[in-house]
Amino acid sequence: MQPTAEATPSPTPTPVEQAWSYAQTAPDESSVAAAEGIKEAVSAKSSTIGSIVDTLDSLALSLGDFRVSLFDVLVVGTIIVGVLFAAWFISGMARRLVRRLTRFDDTQRVLAEKIVSIVVWAAAFFLGIDLLGIDLTALAVFSGAFGLAIGFGLQKTFGNLIAGIILLMDRSIKPGDVIAVTDTSGQQSFGQIRRIGIRAVSITTRDQKEYLIPNENLMINQVENWSYSSKNVRIQVPVGVSYSADLELAEKLMLEAARSVERVLAVPPPTVWLDQFGASSVDFVIQCWIRDPEEGVGNVRSAVLKKLWWLFKEHEVEIPYPQQDVHLRASPELEQVLALFAESRVTKE
Repeated sequence: MQPTAEATPSPTPTPVEQAWSYAQTAPDESSVAAAEGIKEAVSAKSSTIGSIVDTLDSLALSLGDFRVSLFDVLVVGTIIVGVLFAAWFISGMARRLVRRLTRFDDTQRVLAEKIVSIVVWAAAFFLGIDLLGIDLTALAVFSGAFGLAIGFGLQKTFGNLIAGIILLMDRSIKPGDVIAVTDTSGQQSFGQIRRIGIRAVSITTRDQKEYLIPNENLMINQVENWSYSSKNVRIQVPVGVSYSADLELAEKLMLEAARSVERVLAVPPPTVWLDQFGASSVDFVIQCWIRDPEEGVGNVRSAVLKKLWWLFKEHEVEIPYPQQDVHLRASPELEQVLALFAESRVTKE
């Protein structure tokens, strides 16, 4: 008989460890990258301060994988306040440097200050995003929808900002210009531009009323600028004299009154025009020029009329009162009224 072959025992299989058994448990990280870095740096420097930081970090609110601690809130608030203060300080310093180190005129200086402010605040925004460790790619969908909503909400604001920059670049309206302003009641007055802001232009009238006109309105609407290419403004002073007056003498006195006012320019010289033959007077218009409309035009007109009053008094030139001629047609009724009036007068006597 052939010997029976003994069965060779099969080797015991070695247990295979799962791949994820080698992975270490990830430590809990703060939702704010800047807070985690500050916590590690402070813990390495001082154990006492590190324990305080750990205590603040333990006071946290967790919503799923999202965790925000009291320490995170303090860090975020400190970064935001610090960035805003730094942007405000740097923007102010940059504006002062623009004023001191450049030879720009008022318009160019305002434009340079506005551009510098925009650059500084934009840099501060991206710096704050970087310090907070916010991943903008993770917020792409949310930021797109949020940006669309902000775009619709701030459409007018951005439109006024761009309009203000364009106004400063083409120098059609600049600080110091005198423009006509129409109030809500439809009355027109003039005012001087004090400043061109991000949203509106500040205009102050002679009675110290300050109007804030959106930049966009000055871009798309007609604007009456008294000092765009020249600050010379012509003032018209209406004057009426009697039909019996010496017209040549009256004209000479009008020119003398206009020349006597200090703010009236000698070139171009004042002129006098015969406007019309009115119902009660011969109407003239004195045309005179000034170079400083921001100082007012009504006071110049008043000064001319005051001087002319005394000149007319001195040379006996009459300023007529309104007159009307009444013509009565003869009729039986009128004759009866006159007869009754005559009888009553005789009776009284």
